[in-house]
Amino acid sequence: MPNPNAQTESNPPRPYLSVIIPTFNRAAWVKQAIDSVLAQTYSRFELIIVDDGSTDTTPELLATYGHRMTTIYQDNAGVSAARNHGIREADGELIAFLDSDDYWLPDKLAAQVSYFSDHPTAMICQTEETWIRNGRRVNPKLRHQKHGGMIFEKSLPLCLISPSAVMLRRSLLDEVGLFDESLPACEDYDLWLRITWKYPVGLIDTPLIVKRGGHPDQLSRMAELDKYRIQAIIKILDENCLSPSQKKAALAMLEEKCLIYANGCRKRGRDEEANAILSLSRRWRG
Repeated sequence: MPNPNAQTESNPPRPYLSVIIPTFNRAAWVKQAIDSVLAQTYSRFELIIVDDGSTDTTPELLATYGHRMTTIYQDNAGVSAARNHGIREADGELIAFLDSDDYWLPDKLAAQVSYFSDHPTAMICQTEETWIRNGRRVNPKLRHQKHGGMIFEKSLPLCLISPSAVMLRRSLLDEVGLFDESLPACEDYDLWLRITWKYPVGLIDTPLIVKRGGHPDQLSRMAELDKYRIQAIIKILDENCLSPSQKKAALAMLEEKCLIYANGCRKRGRDEEANAILSLSRRWRG
């Protein structure tokens, strides 16, 4: 009887896992990210790099990897569009993301694939992480502590899931949708809210990624991040999907973030924008 998993030239096995790395002008960083994927102890994956219109030496660097990965080039459209492009090209039943300034430890994929094997109903999981800021290891603040289980309410103040640490089922993205390309930042926060109101997040409490920060092109350093978090909270409220306790928490966080953002606008003389933001919270309160 033929082995259905046997690889032939005309019918290669469908990759179980797709790894997607978006990158833009990160020639100094992306090589370590790619090499950390290729060094994984789990090997049944495809690696997709999406170059989001780099103008540095990134294209030349990516070309040196040949057929060890799939490289997609697109005009600059932002990290959400790059990730979504990779997702649409992916063949894996599981999807893992890696930001091009981070890198993985060798057992990262193996640990998460094992988690899904041991938890067949799980839809998403992440690992713990090590933080490097400006070349030095730092301890995350308490508010950044990772949690497992139903974490929607804990996720409202700020993003508690790192794209580089997460693995999820492709079917979950088919259900909730992809990254919102209209958001210039907090696109991951938006996606996690759309997931965590309904599904628990598994947590592997071993640090299996190195998350680097402190460089000036990070989206997390963008000013006025709460503006985009406000948009994400309104989106999930508009879906009318939350439980009473989730809705109460989301409304409280919306009001808090609108007030903070409006106060910041007033300090900068942007009274019209402040009034518009406050009207959003009043609409839901009233």
